[in-house]
Amino acid sequence: MTAAENVCYTLINVPMDSEPPSEISLKNDLEKGDVKLKTEALKKVIIMILNGEKLPGLLMTIIRFVLPLQDHTIKKLLLVFWEIVPKTTPDGRLLQEMILVCDAYRKDLQHPNEFIRGSTLRFLCKLKEAELLEPLMPAIRACLEHRHSYVRRNAVLAIYTIYRNFEHLIPDAPELIHDFLVNEKDASCKRNAFMMLIHADQDRALDYLSTCIDQVQTFGDILQLVIVELIYKVCHANPSERARFIRCIYNLLQSSSPAVKYEAAGTLVTLSSAPTAIKAAAQCYIDLIIKESDNNVKLIVLDRLVELKEHPSHERVLQDLVMDILRVLSTPDLEVRKKTLQLALDLVSSRNVEELVIVLKKEVIKTNNVTEHEDTDKYRQLLVRTLHSCSVRFPDMAANVIPVLMEFLSDNNEAAAADVLEFVREAIQRFDNLRPLIVEKMLEVFHSIKSVKIYRGALWILGEYCSTKEDIQSVMTEVRRSLGEIPIVESEIKKEAGELKPEEEVSVGPAQKLVTEMGTYATQSALSSSRPAKKEEDRPPLRGFLLDGDFFVAASLATTLTKLALRYMSLVQEKKKQNSFNAEAMLLMATILHLGKSSLPKKPITDDDVDRISLCLKVLSECSPLMNDIFNKECRQSLSHMLSAKLEEEKLSQKKESEKRNVTIQPDDPISFMQLTAKNEMSSKEDQFQLSLLAAMGNTQRKEAADPLASKLNKVTQLTGFSDPVYAEAYVHVNQYDIVLDVLVVNQTSDTLQNCTLELATLGDLKLVEKPSPLTLAPHDFANIKANVKVASTENGIIFGNVVYDVSGAASDRNCVVLSDIHIDIMDYIQPASCTDAEFRQMWAEFEWENKVTVNTNIIDLNEYLQHILKSTNMKCLTPEKALSGYCGFMAANLYARSIFGEDALANVSIEKPIHLGPEAPVTGHIRIRAKSQGMALSLGDKINLSQKKTSL
Repeated sequence: MTAAENVCYTLINVPMDSEPPSEISLKNDLEKGDVKLKTEALKKVIIMILNGEKLPGLLMTIIRFVLPLQDHTIKKLLLVFWEIVPKTTPDGRLLQEMILVCDAYRKDLQHPNEFIRGSTLRFLCKLKEAELLEPLMPAIRACLEHRHSYVRRNAVLAIYTIYRNFEHLIPDAPELIHDFLVNEKDASCKRNAFMMLIHADQDRALDYLSTCIDQVQTFGDILQLVIVELIYKVCHANPSERARFIRCIYNLLQSSSPAVKYEAAGTLVTLSSAPTAIKAAAQCYIDLIIKESDNNVKLIVLDRLVELKEHPSHERVLQDLVMDILRVLSTPDLEVRKKTLQLALDLVSSRNVEELVIVLKKEVIKTNNVTEHEDTDKYRQLLVRTLHSCSVRFPDMAANVIPVLMEFLSDNNEAAAADVLEFVREAIQRFDNLRPLIVEKMLEVFHSIKSVKIYRGALWILGEYCSTKEDIQSVMTEVRRSLGEIPIVESEIKKEAGELKPEEEVSVGPAQKLVTEMGTYATQSALSSSRPAKKEEDRPPLRGFLLDGDFFVAASLATTLTKLALRYMSLVQEKKKQNSFNAEAMLLMATILHLGKSSLPKKPITDDDVDRISLCLKVLSECSPLMNDIFNKECRQSLSHMLSAKLEEEKLSQKKESEKRNVTIQPDDPISFMQLTAKNEMSSKEDQFQLSLLAAMGNTQRKEAADPLASKLNKVTQLTGFSDPVYAEAYVHVNQYDIVLDVLVVNQTSDTLQNCTLELATLGDLKLVEKPSPLTLAPHDFANIKANVKVASTENGIIFGNVVYDVSGAASDRNCVVLSDIHIDIMDYIQPASCTDAEFRQMWAEFEWENKVTVNTNIIDLNEYLQHILKSTNMKCLTPEKALSGYCGFMAANLYARSIFGEDALANVSIEKPIHLGPEAPVTGHIRIRAKSQGMALSLGDKINLSQKKTSL
């Protein structure tokens, strides 16, 4: 380790907008000023030393004029000063003046004020000079018996660090601390003492724990946490000790501290795989999620439950706790609810699906009564999807779910209604026995549908699945009711001219007549007759859609009427009734065509819709058997194919997931016999405490060792040339929101370089956390300097700077070597993700930043180019593989990814192979990228531009 890595000072933030004071003025203030002036001068000295100034002439001044003062602020500042001031001569010997400072420390350790004693002890933990500490040892030992707990707990920490760094100064430290622990009453002192014993002498720590294992529940939470850590480490190293301590862990699950409960549950899971242990830990996790108010805590603990579920033997235990897990839905946060529903869906089985559906139905009804919250609609959507999945996996449940969900077809939230419609369409195709129920419910809610998209879908379902003449007649009645009086153009012109009574009075008569024929509409007719007599609100829904210019629904209506008329003719043999129904359907289409050509709608009818309605009129006028087959058989076959393909995809993804979870054992794997295994080999699991600590420190060496391609050499950036006096190269390590630059600096000259400083600056949304400290480089010596950079958003950033140094003995100014720029890659923050087509379209419409990248590549195959883009951008292709298979010279695909900051990135690839240029012609086209922030869209575009061409190996 180099000196630059060893030192870590207290960091002090200060605005550097003023000129630094001179050494003479500081000396004058420290000698002759009052306490306030001396305080300010000392602060300036500390800041200057932290910024690389030496100021050796002030050391004796501070010892003579500042050290004897008893002011507490001065005392605190002096501790910072002694921490950072150079204490040795260039050849490594202790400065003579430090003997005086050492005497001052000793007096402070015997000071009657407990704060001064305690803060001095804290400061001693940072000292790395054994010569300074040796004379203080008796005073430090004496502090263990001080009346105040603040002094005692800091004395324990001081003894621990001194024992760890210089064991010869206090060889009996473990014994001393063990005796102290036995007699100590204060929780914080006990915790520090126990922590020291764990690391210094584990056997003594275990001896102490075995004497008080039955009283562990009465200890403070900080001590309980340390006990959990000790038990984990002991049992991990020596599994035979598990039986001795597992009861203690069970007891700690009942602790009043959430942190202790969390750690105890995690430890219990790693120490035992018995169903009772897993159930106790899972129950503990669930209680934590429900009781903790912080959403981040809820998400972290939910992740632990998900990890438990991944283990095949634990899944069965968690299945019994599904109802407890669903209690978490009381949390208003959408992300927590989403994760909870996904977990419940993964755990649901035939034993508990009925209870799950009951709870979800209650939650769906609750969302109706809740005052509109921004996430209520999304939550409703989640519930609908979960119920959909339950019904598909457990068909017996569909009959209970459908009546509740179909009420949402009339919901104002189109996304939730669309999900319900998709579910109903799938259910009516798969479950023949439910068709009458679904058609009946659909007819009930049909008149109240508010969204034109949902109205279109409902029309298609009714046209496709109404199989009795009564149902067909009911659909026609509903359509007539929804269209209002016909012919539309004449009635609208009369209404505008005021020749007709308000539509409300006209529509009440037939509505009442409908009620007498079909009792199910009694409540609805009452509602329709009491509507306000405003012109816009008076319009029946379908009439409103048409007058707004949405004629696509008219084309759907024409197809539905054609299907119903063809089916009606096959069911009813009387020619008169056949002709009557057929004529009515043709009349409706003709009046809509007339309306579309008139000037009444806000937008005129499109040519496509005219062609579709005209085609349907022609089909009804001819009634050929071929058309009957196309309309009434092949449409349904198309849906059946689509649903079966979707089901196959789901099964394939589930199979892949189960394969991941199942531990495969190869035929030639060695068999492990417990009796023949060494004690430390019995537990194959890694040390979770160590792993979490490494993750917190951003250490990913394990991962890099497992993956040779991710080795450090691939991430080394050369910063200067080989012929520069100072050679520098940096290893850029990205760990979520932090970037650590490990810079190797090599002195290539025969001179000693003093005050060698790495000066860095950033461009983009990056922030330098601390300024690297200066160091001295001997001839041909080298050192590592670390610099930390914080990242705030997903966009490309640049780190640039220089190395400055003084040459010893030279009279010239400071020398400077400019460094090459370090480009921070956006790919370190982007991860593949998936979303539904509806969500993709919604985000595509909402996002305001678009970046269009022209394809410029040497790749000649469409599929190969798409795979190359996916690999280089970390995006996921949402377009199904079957849609991309085959070859037609053109390809379009949607891509999606999320950043670790929660930002979405969308891309649409439209590429083609220009056949007229020959088989070796490269792919052409363009890629459109959309994102919420400009930086994300531009950075992703730059990345695609840089990596479009395939490098030849």
